[in-house]
Amino acid sequence: MPSGRLPEGSAALSNAERQARHRAKMLALRPPLPTTHPKAAARRSRSKRWNDALAELLAVQADCAAWFEALPESLRESPTADALQEIIDLDLEAIAAVQPPLGYGRD
Repeated sequence: MPSGRLPEGSAALSNAERQARHRAKMLALRPPLPTTHPKAAARRSRSKRWNDALAELLAVQADCAAWFEALPESLRESPTADALQEIIDLDLEAIAAVQPPLGYGRD
C-alpha cells in the first residue's frame, strides 16, 4: 500500500516550503477586495458638515435631557446630574442659527 504522495522534485519539501506553497495557493484563490473611496465623506462641504455636527449635538442634548428626567430623586444632587444639567442648559439654538459662509462655488 502506498504511504503518500511522491515528491515532485528530487527531494521532499520541508515543512516551511509546504506551508509557503499552501499560503501562496490560498492567496491565489482569495477573491480581490472591493475598492472603496474613503475620501468621499471628507469631500462634504463645510455647511453640510456643520449641519451634521449640529444635528448630532442636538441629539446628544436630547438624550441627556431624557437621562436627566429618568434619574431618581436621590441622584438629583450628584455630579452626574450637574453635568447633565450643564449640557441641557447649553444654548445650541443660538449656535444653530449661525451658518458658515459659502465658499467659491463648492457649496
